[in-house]
Amino acid sequence: MKIDHSSDKPLHIQAEEILRRLIESEEYKNGKLFPNEVELSEQLHISRNTLRQAINKLVFEGLLVRKKGYGTKVVKKGIVGGVKNWLSFSQEMKMLGIEIRNFELHISLKRATEEIGTFFDLGSSPDTRCVVMERVRGKKEYPFVYFISYFNPNIPLTGEEDYTRPLYEMLETQYNIVVKTSKEEISARLAGEFIAEKLEIKSNDPILIRRRFVYDVNGVPIEYNVGYYRADSFTYTIEAER
Repeated sequence: MKIDHSSDKPLHIQAEEILRRLIESEEYKNGKLFPNEVELSEQLHISRNTLRQAINKLVFEGLLVRKKGYGTKVVKKGIVGGVKNWLSFSQEMKMLGIEIRNFELHISLKRATEEIGTFFDLGSSPDTRCVVMERVRGKKEYPFVYFISYFNPNIPLTGEEDYTRPLYEMLETQYNIVVKTSKEEISARLAGEFIAEKLEIKSNDPILIRRRFVYDVNGVPIEYNVGYYRADSFTYTIEAER
C-alpha cells in the first residue's frame, strides 16, 4: 500500500497495481468492502481523482463493483465463456448467408460519457469529442439491430470517411489500425420507445444488448460499440471444449 512519488510510473497506474493486489487477497475476495475513496486516497497519499481513475478502470474490467451509498467491493468470479476468432457484423452476416440492408447511417461528433472516457483513458480531457457512428441494419424485409459506436479520439478520423465500407477494413487501409481483440457483454431488457422505433417493434418487446470493447494488436482501445438487437433475430452461441 505504498505509492512511489519519485517513480516515472504514473500515480494512477501504481494505484491500479496496488488495487489489483488487494483484489487477489483473501479478505477482499471474501466480500470485504474497500475503504472509501477519502480513506484510501489518504492512505496512498494521492488525490481522489487519481484514485478514482484507477478504480474506474477496474470497475470497467469487471473486477470491482461500486454501489452508491454502499461502497466498492470485489466482483465474485463466475463462469465466463470465451469466443475466439471473433468476426465483424458484416463478416458474421456474410458467413450466415444473410444479405444486409442499411436502413440508417449517421455520423456525428459527441462528447464521451464518463464510462467511454474511462475506456479510452481520456484522463484530464473528459470533454474530448469522439467520432460516433449510428447505424440501423437488417434484412431486406425489416431492421433487426441498432448500433452506436464511439471511436478513440486519438484516431485521426474526420467523420468524412466512407462508412458504407466494412469498418475494420477502412481503419486498416486508411489508418493502419489492425483490430485484434473484442471483449463482449450480453444483457437483455425491454426495448423502450426509442429502440422500438428504430427496430420497428413494440416498446415492451424484448431486445438483447451486445456491448463490444474492441482493441488493436497493441492492446489500444479502438471502438466502444453497443448493439441493440431484436430478440427474435439474434442468437448468441458459445462453443467450449474441455
